[in-house]
Amino acid sequence: MNRRAVMMGGIALTVLGRSAWAAEGSFEFQLTEAEWRARLSDLAYRVLREEATERAFTSPLDKETRAGTYHCAGCDLPVFSSQHKYDSGTGWPSFWQPLPDAIRTKEDRSLFGSRTEVHCRRCGGHFGHVFGDGPQPTGKRYCMNGAALTFRMA
Repeated sequence: MNRRAVMMGGIALTVLGRSAWAAEGSFEFQLTEAEWRARLSDLAYRVLREEATERAFTSPLDKETRAGTYHCAGCDLPVFSSQHKYDSGTGWPSFWQPLPDAIRTKEDRSLFGSRTEVHCRRCGGHFGHVFGDGPQPTGKRYCMNGAALTFRMA
């Protein structure tokens, strides 16, 4: 077996694992693939439904500083408060805490090692990842894709 075959197998397992998780999820808010595609921009669809990552420093929400609430772009569930947002310098909107009962997490064992994915608890949409290098009081950095969120001013 060569290195390319091992890599391709890992990619296939990652894709299959992600699809299986989405299929097994029992979510309050569900749409068909066609309905998701009609509802979301191409980038938002890739991020929320296919677990893609937007390019760093491309989301206007990274520099958003007004008071308000960040909602899931898929189902409109409020997920983060601007009170918990900070500039992590990573190029993605970052928060040190989600709103209560807004998210679910799962282990991501992709080619990049083990990380923790963050998903919308209502529709299963993929937001990004959480890391343990954030500010106090939680020490968490919820590094989110701006394309997965919408912002509403307070």
